[in-house]
Amino acid sequence: MKNIFLIILSFFLVISCEKEIDLDLEDQSGSIVIEGNITDQDGPYYVKITKSVAFTQTNQYPAIENAVVILNDDFGQSESLQYMGNGFYKTNFIEGISGHTYTLQIIAEGKEYFAKSTMPEAVDFEGLEQDSFMVGGETSYTLLPVFTDPQALGNRYLFSYTINNKPKRYFSEFSDNINNGMPNQRPLILPNDDGEDPDDVKVAVGDNIHVEMRCIDNNVYTYYSALLQLMGGGVTPANPPSNISNGALGYFSAHTVKKKSIVIE
Repeated sequence: MKNIFLIILSFFLVISCEKEIDLDLEDQSGSIVIEGNITDQDGPYYVKITKSVAFTQTNQYPAIENAVVILNDDFGQSESLQYMGNGFYKTNFIEGISGHTYTLQIIAEGKEYFAKSTMPEAVDFEGLEQDSFMVGGETSYTLLPVFTDPQALGNRYLFSYTINNKPKRYFSEFSDNINNGMPNQRPLILPNDDGEDPDDVKVAVGDNIHVEMRCIDNNVYTYYSALLQLMGGGVTPANPPSNISNGALGYFSAHTVKKKSIVIE
């Protein structure tokens, strides 16, 4: 089975050290793939619905058209999403609000799928602090996201960043299982690879790093933790545990978003 991450987020660098999670290694070509996000930023929000392909095939993921896609929350908001083409379905008026639980219902090709995600309260993203260290005579850089974890246990975060506005996106997931209720002490380790692959990056002085901080629920955290573990461990491509019912691949996430940028000095 092709790595579902290739469908969802393209290639990225792994920075993860979480516990092992059992993953399904079976070929699930032809399975439905659902990628849905709703945030506390202004909409519209999108749900993408495609089909997976076998590992031996090229990265062509057929779009699923004519699906019924309904998004609602536990405060009475509800709407049917509009199909936009290429597998994308768009909201028109529903709002993403912290504390609300969102339910995604999809009817496609004679099957019904459900997913729920609760949007956490936003945590203040205060800034970024740069540091560096030497490896083999080369300087590598880190960025410390500055934020204080709330006192209540169970907060989960996803950090993503880009370098110089290039499309490649890097990810790292955090939890508060360590340092609960304290200022963050875990840095993002920026890439230091200038190999022959055109996707390789070596961060240097003057580079502009754009960082996005998401507060995510535990099911979405489990999904990304497994995904990053998989990509970082050299394991055969597999399927991270989805929060969507009826055997669907992918994820549905209601999360907050805060952004910061920094120029490496």
